Amino acid sequence: MPAIRLTAAATSTMPRYLLVAITAIYGLIGLFGRDPWKTDDAVGFGMMWHLVNSPLEQWVLPHLEGRYEIVTGPLPYWLGALFIELFGGLLGAHPASGLYSAFCFFLSCAALWHASYLLGRRKEVQPVAFALGGQPEPKDYGRTLADSALMIFLACVGLTLKVHETTPALAQLLGISMVLYGTVRGLDMPSQGGFWTGLGLAVIGLSGPLWLLFFVLLGLLVSVLLCEIKSHQRWLLMTCLIALGGLSVWPLSWLMAGLSSEQMSLIMQAWWGSENFQSLPSQSSLGFVARNLILFSWPVWPLAIWSLGYWRQGANYPLGGIRNPHMALTLGLLVFLFFYQIFQVVPSDQSFSLVIPPMVILACFSLPIIKRSVISFIDWFALLTFTIVGVFIWVMWFAMMTQTPASLARNIAKKVPGFVPELSWLGLLVAIIATLLWLAIVRWRTSRAPKAIWRAVVISAAGTTLTWVLLMTLWLPTINYAKTYRQVAERLVKATPHDYRCINTTHLGDGQLASFNYFTDLRLKDDANCDLWLGNRPGASKARAEQLGLRIELIWEDRRVSDRSERLRLYRVVGYDR
Repeated sequence: MPAIRLTAAATSTMPRYLLVAITAIYGLIGLFGRDPWKTDDAVGFGMMWHLVNSPLEQWVLPHLEGRYEIVTGPLPYWLGALFIELFGGLLGAHPASGLYSAFCFFLSCAALWHASYLLGRRKEVQPVAFALGGQPEPKDYGRTLADSALMIFLACVGLTLKVHETTPALAQLLGISMVLYGTVRGLDMPSQGGFWTGLGLAVIGLSGPLWLLFFVLLGLLVSVLLCEIKSHQRWLLMTCLIALGGLSVWPLSWLMAGLSSEQMSLIMQAWWGSENFQSLPSQSSLGFVARNLILFSWPVWPLAIWSLGYWRQGANYPLGGIRNPHMALTLGLLVFLFFYQIFQVVPSDQSFSLVIPPMVILACFSLPIIKRSVISFIDWFALLTFTIVGVFIWVMWFAMMTQTPASLARNIAKKVPGFVPELSWLGLLVAIIATLLWLAIVRWRTSRAPKAIWRAVVISAAGTTLTWVLLMTLWLPTINYAKTYRQVAERLVKATPHDYRCINTTHLGDGQLASFNYFTDLRLKDDANCDLWLGNRPGASKARAEQLGLRIELIWEDRRVSDRSERLRLYRVVGYDR
């Protein structure tokens, strides 16, 4: 087994207040003071919003108002609707739904921290003991690795936007984190670990297609078999009981709602989500993952690869080191979650967040053995990148607010025509404080030579937090103006005749339908018998009208000002073709 030599000074813990402050700021900023954004954020919120305004029996099958497609897991929408019910009157509907995102994110952070802590204090990974003492204590070493794992998690570039959207991906992220924690906890406390593993599996199954759960179960099986320390039978029994009990909640609700066997069969077919998966990875799916996953998971993946290359060494080379719990219990899940990405017919960066938790735990074990030159490269690369990004954000904001320089201000105005910038003193104050804290962290890191192993990821975590805070304070009104359908919805209401019966939205996107349901009181539904038709696909409405023998005429056309490729068209049915 590779020998790690560390002094106790290298495992000094990060100040609790700093760790909590960075995590809280990162998780909460950007959830409030904005509208639902296109597309995924609006769709998730739209389903939650519809549940709040529906009788309890409709909670069995969450869907967008006016559209009855079956979703592949109700739990995210149940949770979001519950938060809206509890806090919507105080915060407003959309900010209250953002508490669902914060809830999943903070619990994921806690699960990853504790999983890393439990693995880090195990004897298999402890640094060698010095003859005269001075090596770190196991608990101190575990705590330092856990702090590092959380910083790596916050530093992940691709998660920044995803963890602030009301999408099922947040619940799936929580489920994966729970499974990891429960599997690790089960090594020394089988019943407790089995409870959390089973709960995590249930969360995954109730938040997405059962195909995802299938890949997770395969990864978990490989992880457990690969690990040299075998899990107790009590862990397996508790895992199965909790997982099956949790997964049965949704089918039991079908029976309680009195759904027919045919309806339940359709729901099960949709729940599997088989139509979204292919028997072999396609060139398209492989290309999408290759192009996007590397950037999404930066800087986690280089650290994870470094860790894997180091820890794979052992007495039974090449699998000796990999069979250690901190490698085996993460690697199996990571491999099969990667397979889940490439077997999708249409991959999405939403699902990329699933591979981050096991990758983060792998990555944190690279910090005790990473070379000083690599640490310096990571630090200076992050320092240079985020400083440039921060300066760019400030300069662009200054140009927009003061029209100086004029050429830069004109370029900004072209991107968001019609937007009138307004100064938010609170947002400006928060942005200034965040920038000053960034400068203080940079000064601390560059003026000293801290020995703690988490020093390698502080700049990266602080940099992603700084970037997100600046965007969600200085630029939030501009971004919100560019990504919301509020203004288009207001113009749609004015263009709609007063004597209409309903508006057919069959050819409207999910995000647009969800937004119009929220911003208007129009009667929108997927019904070709409506006297008005609203669509966003050129020619689709006319082609369908011709099939039905209808004549329609265009009465309104519009788009969001920031999207030149989008075209929303409102048609009136004027008669039948003879």
